[in-house]
Amino acid sequence: MCFQTLNIKPEYRSLRDDLVLGFYIPALSKSVLYKRAVGYFSSTALIEISHGITGLLKNNGKILLIASPMLQKDDIEAINMGYKQRNQLIEQALVDSIMEPKNYFESERLNLLANLISTKRLDIKIAFTESNNGIGIYHEKMGLLYDEVGNKIAFAGSLNETASAYNLNYETIDVYRSWKGEEERVLSKENAFHNLWLNQEINVRVVEFPDLAKEKLLTYKKDIVNWNIDEIEYKKRRGTIKKYYLGPLIPEEVNLYDYQIEAIRNWEKQNFTGVFDMATGTGKTYTALGAISRLYYKLNKNLAIIIVCPYQHLVEQWVEDIKAFNMKPIIGYSSSRQRDWKRRLKDAVNAFNLNLQQHFCFITTNKTFSLSFAQEEINKLKGNVLLVVDEAHNFGADNLSESLTPKIPFRLALSATIERYRDEIGTEKILSYFGEKCIEYTLDTAIRQGKLTPYYYYPTKVYLHDDELEDYKQLSAQIAKHTLSDGTISETGKYLLIKRAMILAGARDKLLKLEELMKDYTEASHVLIYCGATTIKDINYKEGKAEKEEIRQIDAVKDILGNKLNIRVSQFTSQESAQEREIIKREFAKGSSIQALVAIRCLDEGVNIPSIKTAFILASSTNPKEYIQRRGRVLRKAPGKKHAVIFDFITLPRPCEQVKNLTEAEAKEELSIVKKEINRMSDFASIAENASDADRIIDEIKDSYNMLRIGEI
Repeated sequence: MCFQTLNIKPEYRSLRDDLVLGFYIPALSKSVLYKRAVGYFSSTALIEISHGITGLLKNNGKILLIASPMLQKDDIEAINMGYKQRNQLIEQALVDSIMEPKNYFESERLNLLANLISTKRLDIKIAFTESNNGIGIYHEKMGLLYDEVGNKIAFAGSLNETASAYNLNYETIDVYRSWKGEEERVLSKENAFHNLWLNQEINVRVVEFPDLAKEKLLTYKKDIVNWNIDEIEYKKRRGTIKKYYLGPLIPEEVNLYDYQIEAIRNWEKQNFTGVFDMATGTGKTYTALGAISRLYYKLNKNLAIIIVCPYQHLVEQWVEDIKAFNMKPIIGYSSSRQRDWKRRLKDAVNAFNLNLQQHFCFITTNKTFSLSFAQEEINKLKGNVLLVVDEAHNFGADNLSESLTPKIPFRLALSATIERYRDEIGTEKILSYFGEKCIEYTLDTAIRQGKLTPYYYYPTKVYLHDDELEDYKQLSAQIAKHTLSDGTISETGKYLLIKRAMILAGARDKLLKLEELMKDYTEASHVLIYCGATTIKDINYKEGKAEKEEIRQIDAVKDILGNKLNIRVSQFTSQESAQEREIIKREFAKGSSIQALVAIRCLDEGVNIPSIKTAFILASSTNPKEYIQRRGRVLRKAPGKKHAVIFDFITLPRPCEQVKNLTEAEAKEELSIVKKEINRMSDFASIAENASDADRIIDEIKDSYNMLRIGEI
């Protein structure tokens, strides 16, 4: 019966840890003496302090308790002015604070405590401050635990002995363990309690528990004590909260990480406005739901919640987590399973405004959120309203930014890439509405702290064929004609830019290289091939037959993998229904019936498939938002996954050895392609496990263009 057999942590936080199951019950089960100084004395405080003590009592242990009377301001003034007798007022306050039990469990716990008092195993003393200025409230909170071999635990912090402190509030305790070299801190707390108990602390008066209050407690004494009340009541209470109480509640099985808790705390410091800038796969959704729970209790359980996601499948992904956090959302979009969601939203808004309903949660897509019906209903809301926007970088666009109403007081933006690519104005719109970043949790940090898996990065060079390069140059010439001197590009020019980008995305050398690499992966599983939303022109993708029409890249890839290499492959795109995608994800995770997924943009934002181990990225975007998200998809942790492997297809105008034959003007014309690819490669390589291997390829490409001093980019 020794503390050293327990995994006692140096700190416990109520948003992350279960204080009863994680600390009190295991520590008290090994204890023979429990000394506790709490805030206010009440029957509620007594009931809550009894959590876990049945283990102590089975060890024939004892409890020493110091508490302060719950005196009102008028009472303290009356005592200090000499109008009322101190002892009588304190005694009456203690008697009044012993309330009738509300249910069976409270009754059984008061019975337990009354039995302990009658057998002198619970000794209570009352403390208050006393000085020349009169009396005041003693409000220190600390505890000491002792096991039978002399080990000691001391703890102190913000934790009060109340139900809300255990379950709802954000509370912390620091823990000091004598066997961990923390004897000095333990001794300090021990001396403080000793001086209090003996009434030897300066300016603090400690008196015996009044007989009248003791007599009232003893009226709850029964002949039989339920020694299993801890286990029965705690399990029942958690179940009852979820069954009968609707509102944001962090599930007991969810333990938020330190960085998530810090993000929530910073959000609160910023008056519940701000941005969670967190790498893909690091728990933005749970952090947001934890933040929602915190705000809900801060506002005394009065909060309307609006959550907005880019796509329908992300709404459904959120819905599962929202339900786990004890909310029943109104799910609003065109094909929602809740056909009457408009009526539900209208009713909820009216009920909330009339104070007939204290809480509701509405989740919708970007598109539906920006439509007139949703905007009108949301703008009707009064009071405590929270807007949470997932993948909030999208709201820098004009059409979406206009839907951000200033009437909503509480705001939270989530994104792994909040800064919009080449759009400072759009980025500023987002930050000016949602506020400053509460956290910036990067991929690098997440990997170092073990929240994402490390990865190996292999830049794979592919080259434009002559006709592709010629088309690229012709389009570049046309784009130049549609570009003004200040860099502004006409609408026609923007269309030509997209058309030119598709030449790089659909370079047919990518398929030749993919087929070569995939020969080593015919027996592998958990493979992702990320395609572009583009076509392959004039590609000989079937043996002995050259197709003259344009073929979608994803179809060509499926043909190579499925028909040529006999790999069990499935596509994962927006064409599949939500139900179909869930089946595909489940079978892919097993690794048997589906070895490889071929995907397009459907994986860019929010879709969670952590089992991916190897990725071939053909869609080599130059937009940091896109390639950061695509990389993040591959780095989610999964059982048995020690690292990930990423093959990034790097599109170059020509092999490096041919560059020396170009004139400076010709090389300069191709330089824009090379610069974009190098920027992405450098970003990927910077935190890869094999960074030096990738750097050698980058240096090779740079050296081939050294006449243009490309090494400076």
